[in-house]
Amino acid sequence: MKIAIAGTGYVGLVTGICLAEIGHEVVCIDKNQTKIELLKSGMPPFYENGLEGLLKKNHNIQFTSDFKTAYKEAEIIFIAVETPENVDGSANLTYVYEVSKEIINNLQHDCTVVLKSTVPVGTSDEIEEFMKKNIHNNINVEVLSNPEFLSQGTAIKDTMEASRIIIGANSTEAANILKQVYEPFNRPFVVTSRTSAEMIKYASNDFLALKISFINDIANLCELVGADIEDVTKGMSFDERIGAKFLRAGVGYGGSCFPKDTKSLHWLSKDRGYELKTVRAAIEVNELQKTRLIQKAKKQFVSFDGISVTVLGLTFKPGTDDLREAPSINNIDILLNEGAIVTVYDPVGMENVKKMYSNKITYAQTPESALQDSEVCFIFTEWDQIKQISPSQFKKNMKTPNVYDGRNCYRISDMIDAGVNYISIGRS
Repeated sequence: MKIAIAGTGYVGLVTGICLAEIGHEVVCIDKNQTKIELLKSGMPPFYENGLEGLLKKNHNIQFTSDFKTAYKEAEIIFIAVETPENVDGSANLTYVYEVSKEIINNLQHDCTVVLKSTVPVGTSDEIEEFMKKNIHNNINVEVLSNPEFLSQGTAIKDTMEASRIIIGANSTEAANILKQVYEPFNRPFVVTSRTSAEMIKYASNDFLALKISFINDIANLCELVGADIEDVTKGMSFDERIGAKFLRAGVGYGGSCFPKDTKSLHWLSKDRGYELKTVRAAIEVNELQKTRLIQKAKKQFVSFDGISVTVLGLTFKPGTDDLREAPSINNIDILLNEGAIVTVYDPVGMENVKKMYSNKITYAQTPESALQDSEVCFIFTEWDQIKQISPSQFKKNMKTPNVYDGRNCYRISDMIDAGVNYISIGRS
């Protein structure tokens, strides 16, 4: 099928390349001409495992900033643009409406429009009403909701081997069109109304965020009562009703989804006269958890003024260069504000960090060089390159081996045996 995708961010680009991989003719549209030229050369504008290889080998995908050409023959148009949060936590739909205007201004035939962007419940209905009210030439447009569940670092696998494909449609005919698009993936379909599809996306992400905040809360209590969070989660994980995933204690969640989606759903509930207290609690716990290590370190360092500090791991998780809502950023800001001398290392995230901090911090090429003569080290991302540092290297390279591990990368006994002052999350 001939498919157009508006937006070349994580969702749009990954969706596009995966649909091209199964034989569809895909055109990706973006206003940013620099990004388009980069994509034409086979280079993605962000880091994602396996994406560059698929881009360079696939001939079923094209990139353009020409809306008229992109929409001219498209049988299906996916909207996959950002929906950033407003100051009050609600979702900003400016880009979604801009794309909707571009579609109706350039469309020459009946078409199915698919909302892939994460949008508040009811948005698909509103967009269809907006398009039908403003479209010309008696063209028929039907809007579907098709939320994504990809995770950065495993986005291609998550798309091509999806646990389920959610189709929100108000007609069987429209749902069947989208089924045809995804049929080669051979994954389970869940067909429902548009509003239910939109709610499935928020409910799924917010539930996972709840699990993370819950286990971090339990980890903090474990420290106070002398329990070990890793023993606790192991014991919990054997219960099939709970499972093992998203039960790793740490310094909280970040990224483009969980922080934004929890705030958006909480805002929506309050706007409708009902408060999701569990979601509010998840948000509050996560915000406090991000600076948990700093609070621990303050018991040892009254002030960081003039202290040489190493930060290992900058991205919000391994496998991506995304810094959005990354705990490292909150902590670097605090450290710099208190006068710390900060050196950082991350295998893929440092170029993005340079755009934020320029020469305010030092950028190391290896974890070992980042540790050189450091007085305290904070670990915020569990990259393999960081986990592979031996305990003895902390002792050898650091001026004073004080290690605050926000991802529980090491065995406590190994660090103690190496002579490291080691503090982690939820472990006695």
